[in-house]
Amino acid sequence: MKVSLNWLTDYITLPTEDVATIREAFESLGHEVEGVEVLEPDWTEVVIAEVVSVEPHPDADKVRLCQVVYDEARTPVDVVCGAWNFDVGALVPFAKPGAVLPGGFEIGRRKIRGVQSNGMICSDRELEIGDDAAGILVLDADAPVGTDFADHVDLPDVVFDLSITPNRPDAMSMLGIARELSAYFDVPYERLEPELPTVPGTPSTTVEIQDATGCLRFTGREIQHLEIAPSPFWMRQRLWVAGVRAISNAVDVTNYVMLELGHPLHAFDADRVVGDHLIVRRAEPDEKMTTLDDIERTLSEDDLVICDSTGAISLAGTMGGATSEVSDATSRVFLEAATWDPPTIMWMSRRHGLRSEASSRFERGVDPDLPLRASSRAAQLLAQVSGATVLADVVDEIAVPVAERTLELPLTVVERTLGADFPTQHVAELLEKLELHVSGDDPLVVTVPTFRPDLERPIDLVEEIARLHGYDRFGESLPRGSAAGLTPEQHRERRLRAALTGAGLHQAVHLSFMDPDDLDLIGYPADHPARNIVRVRNPLRDEEGALRTTLLPGLMASLRYNASHGADHGGLFETGRVFFADPDTADPRIPRQPLRLGFAVFGVSGGLELGGSGRPTDAYTATAITRLIAAGLDLEIVLRGTTYPGFHPGRCAEVVLGGSVVGHVGEIHPSVARHYDLGGRVVAGELDLPALVGPTPRPQLVTPSVFPRSEFDLAFVIDRDVPSADLVATTVAAAGELVESAEVFDEYRGLEDGRKSLAIHYVLRAPDHTLSGEEVTPVRTAMIEAAAASGATLRGQA
Repeated sequence: MKVSLNWLTDYITLPTEDVATIREAFESLGHEVEGVEVLEPDWTEVVIAEVVSVEPHPDADKVRLCQVVYDEARTPVDVVCGAWNFDVGALVPFAKPGAVLPGGFEIGRRKIRGVQSNGMICSDRELEIGDDAAGILVLDADAPVGTDFADHVDLPDVVFDLSITPNRPDAMSMLGIARELSAYFDVPYERLEPELPTVPGTPSTTVEIQDATGCLRFTGREIQHLEIAPSPFWMRQRLWVAGVRAISNAVDVTNYVMLELGHPLHAFDADRVVGDHLIVRRAEPDEKMTTLDDIERTLSEDDLVICDSTGAISLAGTMGGATSEVSDATSRVFLEAATWDPPTIMWMSRRHGLRSEASSRFERGVDPDLPLRASSRAAQLLAQVSGATVLADVVDEIAVPVAERTLELPLTVVERTLGADFPTQHVAELLEKLELHVSGDDPLVVTVPTFRPDLERPIDLVEEIARLHGYDRFGESLPRGSAAGLTPEQHRERRLRAALTGAGLHQAVHLSFMDPDDLDLIGYPADHPARNIVRVRNPLRDEEGALRTTLLPGLMASLRYNASHGADHGGLFETGRVFFADPDTADPRIPRQPLRLGFAVFGVSGGLELGGSGRPTDAYTATAITRLIAAGLDLEIVLRGTTYPGFHPGRCAEVVLGGSVVGHVGEIHPSVARHYDLGGRVVAGELDLPALVGPTPRPQLVTPSVFPRSEFDLAFVIDRDVPSADLVATTVAAAGELVESAEVFDEYRGLEDGRKSLAIHYVLRAPDHTLSGEEVTPVRTAMIEAAAASGATLRGQA
């Protein structure tokens, strides 16, 4: 919302004109200042002149030869002008020869099609005080001829562009902002109670509210003998500063009052309301109406409309209809000021794509006690600018009375939230500055006026106290309660991120949506858990109509983006939630949403070798990253070969931690990689994050043995599909507590029978003595026998 400082001073005398101080006040009150614009006259030698002659140009059809006067001698000055929206007697801004207009444009004397033009008659756009470039700026009849035009313009001015939060409809007006600054600076403001001259009479139009949910109140005034014409210059200028285009006095007054008081209004041409009876109802299915933008719209039962005997003639609170539009021929209007249901207006304006200044206020919730005052102010201005007469009687249909809200505020709530420096009297004074009535002692009984629908709970009042007291006036203090700090899981997650970034991967953050077709691409079977998706009712994009059940599509899409922008390698990781349609065990009201870790790498990985080349990414890259994670978190994991959807057969492993499978890593299937336009090998993994960063047993101190170790190697022949880790685990279990380490150092797959040979290096050590050969031999024998029982044969034995 744009707030003109000159306009604001009509209602409040601020103790300062310093822009920085006023901006600080807005920010302290919670109204973010998105921009500040200083407007000043950016021209010289422009005066107010009177047009005394308009003649056709002797040698041109699109321009006219005019004469203007602007000095006491009323000496006519010839000037050629291409605009046609004025005639003899018009008062206009005239740039004399030697004048300089905005942009450094200098005005001189020059011949136009053989006729000398001595200066220029100016438009709004040329003076940068409006947007109308189609015609000349025609001033009011009382503009003083010969005076400096800069003295006639309400400049200089400062315009604050405020971002008003959705819960503050009361601040969407000049008067609402004046009320806020009044409380902040502790100065009075003008509440603007219009004095309206009327003539006896009753409106010919009656009103019926059939939908009390959509329309709480409907008021209407009849204004007669209206002459449609341009608005006065001062009103047009204020509308322009506020970002609203001037149209005609009837329309401009409704917009002016909307900006001034915060209540949108609509003017019907009373002579075009068929049947002199308006009905507020829901639209019929597929009912049609043409709005003011000349678009025929198909309505639904969700739309709230105002109808006459022919059908819908206005979308309530959103846009009027063409059939009852005010035109140059209008002489009698029915002025509507109504209170509409905010959700109804919000839904309707978005469905039809008609969000406007009016709907943005109605969807926030306009004060239900404001319609009569807004209607009176608009009628007062119409009578002032057009000479119209206003009938005394008013149509005022109230479907749902709205009363002021009463809240109890215990002082303990204030003390607990803000501190102990808020005595009762101070709290009451702050609230009363905001026009809240306060009574009682403890708790305080606070009556909330209808223009503050956002104040619903005692804590809302506490926020108002803090806002007006000033957030910057609160002293610094340490939080009370349990000690702050990261949880063990958070510490471990930081270690996880450090390990992955240390390996050259970059953290990615994706939206929690996915295209369900990606599940078909990856190849998840129909009964796979990833198919248990949660559909999004109103997706941001049709192709992202579900919550993700896996992190891989987002990571792969990001790799594709990087590759398409010239990257030949890269790695990403992400920690985030995935979502499944079954209920969460902790809270069945929401879907299950476990945390996952995902990573994906393409191109080369690791450090560069001599010559500048890197190691191409393959399945071992995925397992290396997994082992790096385990090392960084002090975890003992086992990698077992397997097959899994989306991964290359034979190049995929399941990750086992504590006997449970916590995820899968490996090479992405080539067909999946091709879909994401990635050449070469791509590796990825997805793991259960809580299993990685969850609580782990506290390490126990073991006194290291100082006695020599005993080492030996064993080579076994075993089926190729038996994981090496399984054989190592079997032999170590048979050896008992003497085994210090066991490591596979050779694997040979060239045996004729299709089996493989595994060579394992064992280290044995006793904690309290030197092992003898007699002690090692039975241990070695037990290991060989355990291996044999699992199908392994000691190499060299039949």
